[in-house]
Amino acid sequence: MKTTGIILIIIGVALTLVTSFKFFTKEKVIDIGNVEITRDKPNKLSWSPVIGFVFIGIGGIVFWQASKK
Repeated sequence: MKTTGIILIIIGVALTLVTSFKFFTKEKVIDIGNVEITRDKPNKLSWSPVIGFVFIGIGGIVFWQASKK
């Protein structure tokens, strides 16, 4: 359980420091017979740093409970 707590804390720190992730997908613009034109469409996935703090708190509780036993 200590390992799970440490992993949750590390994930929480990462989620707190990095609050967004940008990636690209291909999108069809024109599709006429054999001719196909696509473009890269940027997408952004973002979250609140509060989620990271929640993960850190849960990881701390799990780690603390495991060390009490």
